[in-house]
Amino acid sequence: MTLPIDPVATAGLVTREVRPSERSGAPTKIAVARREYPTDPADLWNALTDPERIPRWFLPVTGDLRVGGRYSLAGNASGVVERCDAPRLLALTWEMGPQVSWLEVELTPSPGGTTFELRHEAHVDPELWAQFGPGAVGIGWDLALVGLGLHLASGAAVDPDEGAGYPLTPEGTTFVRAAAQAWTAAAVAAGEDPEAMAAASEGAVAFYTVAPEPQPGADGQAR
Repeated sequence: MTLPIDPVATAGLVTREVRPSERSGAPTKIAVARREYPTDPADLWNALTDPERIPRWFLPVTGDLRVGGRYSLAGNASGVVERCDAPRLLALTWEMGPQVSWLEVELTPSPGGTTFELRHEAHVDPELWAQFGPGAVGIGWDLALVGLGLHLASGAAVDPDEGAGYPLTPEGTTFVRAAAQAWTAAAVAAGEDPEAMAAASEGAVAFYTVAPEPQPGADGQAR
């Protein structure tokens, strides 16, 4: 079973940018993803911040979801809530192991509903950037925004197993490749080398669409 979307058309709903920046004197890259959702800011804000609703399209979340509090997403990132201006701006640290990056989400009323803009800023790791480019983080957010759109359209929860397995389906691979190509174009528009970003795009596609090797369990059977 696959998600009820047109993969190429859905990938095209997102406008992408790559912006060079810096923090504490060190270079960063900001991946920007922008999409309009046909709902009002209050509903979209609630979907993004209500701990009972977030798992319907993303991941279970625990912690103190107030400014200064720490949150944790099951099996994924944790961090600190740095700013919360309902229903307009949410800012968090995004921590995975020793790596700390910064996430901002801004909502703006629009003629068709609400424009959602996500900005994910991270320090530049030259090796990872050469291997995956902006798609490393960007494609992950693209997939999350698909889940958000499906949830907002129906109010129902997206099946987590179906969502996690989507990139491994033919339709999901088509979506990932379309998103990766769009991130490549955004990086080139920001001044990155086209050939290097094309190669990095292939690395990002492989990262999201190749199933991990099964690992043996304690009894020696594949898991």
